[in-house]
Amino acid sequence: MRTLLVITRQPSLTAALGSVLEPGIFQIIAKEEVADAEFLLARGAIDAAILDVEHTDARSLRAIDELKSFAPSCPIFVYAGNKQWEWEEDAYLMGVQHVLTKPVRGKLLKALLSRLFPEQDSKVIGTPAAAAPEPIVARTQPEPVRALEVLRRFSSVLAHTLDSSALLNQFLLLLREVIGVNRAIVFLRRPAGQTAEGSHGAEDRWLRSACCIGLDQNALDHFALSMSAGIGGYLHRQGRILRANSPEAQGNREITKEFQLLGAQVAIPIVDRHSLLGVAVFDERLTGEPYTHEELAIIFHMLEEVGLAIRNSWLHAQIQGNQALIGDILGQLGSGCMVIGANLAVLHANASLAHMLPLERSMRKQVEFADLPQQIGSMVFTTLKNGTETAPFKYQFPHAPDRWYRVSILPFAANATRHTNAALLLIDDITEHERVQKLEIETSNLRLVKSMAEHLAHEIGNSLVPLSTHQQLLKESIHDKEFQESLSEALANGVKRISRLANQMVFLAREWNTDAAEPVPVSELITEAFQEANKHNPSKKLAKLSFNKDVSQLRVAGDAKALRHAFSEIMLNALQANPEEPNVAVKLEKPSSSEGAVLKVEVRDTGKGFSREAAERAPEPFFSTRNVGLGLGLTVTRKIIESHQGSLEIPSGDGPGVVRISLPVQS
Repeated sequence: MRTLLVITRQPSLTAALGSVLEPGIFQIIAKEEVADAEFLLARGAIDAAILDVEHTDARSLRAIDELKSFAPSCPIFVYAGNKQWEWEEDAYLMGVQHVLTKPVRGKLLKALLSRLFPEQDSKVIGTPAAAAPEPIVARTQPEPVRALEVLRRFSSVLAHTLDSSALLNQFLLLLREVIGVNRAIVFLRRPAGQTAEGSHGAEDRWLRSACCIGLDQNALDHFALSMSAGIGGYLHRQGRILRANSPEAQGNREITKEFQLLGAQVAIPIVDRHSLLGVAVFDERLTGEPYTHEELAIIFHMLEEVGLAIRNSWLHAQIQGNQALIGDILGQLGSGCMVIGANLAVLHANASLAHMLPLERSMRKQVEFADLPQQIGSMVFTTLKNGTETAPFKYQFPHAPDRWYRVSILPFAANATRHTNAALLLIDDITEHERVQKLEIETSNLRLVKSMAEHLAHEIGNSLVPLSTHQQLLKESIHDKEFQESLSEALANGVKRISRLANQMVFLAREWNTDAAEPVPVSELITEAFQEANKHNPSKKLAKLSFNKDVSQLRVAGDAKALRHAFSEIMLNALQANPEEPNVAVKLEKPSSSEGAVLKVEVRDTGKGFSREAAERAPEPFFSTRNVGLGLGLTVTRKIIESHQGSLEIPSGDGPGVVRISLPVQS
């Protein structure tokens, strides 16, 4: 007998097919949706499928594709109200056997089926052949069970997969109805804990009664099967059906004793294709007759599917428990947490978030997406749409201007797709953290001011010592020509040192507006900076400056006075690096279009170069390798250069010292 699956919402089509096909040759199973027949299709119980198509559109093509995904080798016939050649061509390309038009024409359908099943030509086309004589069997033997019918009814039992108790009850009732089971007991292992990874403890080495039929469950609560010995141990090791009258059972006293206590005749393992989940034991039929091998094989395979369903129900319960646990954890967090679905529905919101938002408590208790401020809500919507994480940012609610919050938005996406399913909104109250950070900044600033004051007072004091000495000798030696020259030199040096300190303080505190920058010629900038550096150079040797003139006509945009001070500080360091040969070489590199018109300046001296520590710490405030000065020269230089969108680089190594500067060229 061939089984035909009819997918239709019109009972008239099923009736028409049943009227033209011989019931002794074809069995018709009708379903409204392809998904309803997934169990039968996946297990190869369908010989051919007939699909009723109301409209030849993309939905009908999806139905064909769904049929092929469940049973790739199953032939498909399509009945359509009208056929369009483009759709019909797509249907044939997807693997449809024939596309027919309504109404059903019996001769045509029989001819197509006879070609599909040639061994039944005589039965389909001609007069139905006489039925083969049934084998003569003893009246004491049970009627053979129709496997396909049992599987069809068993598929409805699996609808209880998320409730193992209901599933087992329905399964045992089905066995009583189709096979005539008198009494049956199902023993199961204890499921893994909610937070476990599927492992079982020592307590799970016992199988306890989970469901029974024809017996008192209260009495079975005090009985368990061991997975180490007896029936449970044998099925755990062998994984096959065990009869009470088999040599294996009669040769084991413990197995025999358990069969006698349970009043059972056969035990079948319940596996999930990997491990033993339980044991099902049965006594004889309601009529007292034993089971055939074919019936036990069918029960074994059905119990295998039941085992998978039980495993799924355990996993579902574990997921539910873990979800409840995570919900409890989120509810106890001090951070405000909200999970928003793709349709902007609030899937979870804890109490902390509800207290942060200005909600009307008298009206409702649930937090909605509309309760979020507009700025946060728009960012959540963007995250759901684009699937990109939003960088954490600080936020102040209008109703709480004295408090600061940190907001983070994270997307959730399924592993098999890039589509964002939900977004997690986290809001942390960082008011105290901001206060502590503000105090730390103020404390750090006070320490910096203290250190700066100490260094500044020390440097000014050193500058005033010569002046104070000359002031004490002024009355006595005012007419002495040598004293007058010494006083003039002391005044000049003191003024230069104090003036340089004042300039450093001014540039350290100043900010520049690059939008109002003026063009500064590079040649004038380098020449004037060298002259200014030479004024503060204590060496009596004649300093020399050399630089290439080919690109010196370029102009950089910025504050001329600030840039001149920055270059003079670098050149003063170069002059002080080798007092015996205070030479400075400046190399200008012509900017290239690929680098965005950036001028590179390299200042090289004749000293020993920078050590690794000196190169790393040179721009730090108050760092100096000499006994004089504040150690702010390169600190101020870096601030000026970076304020003009440039960069300062101090490489280390043996040989002459090098400082590299990059500045954007005015276009």
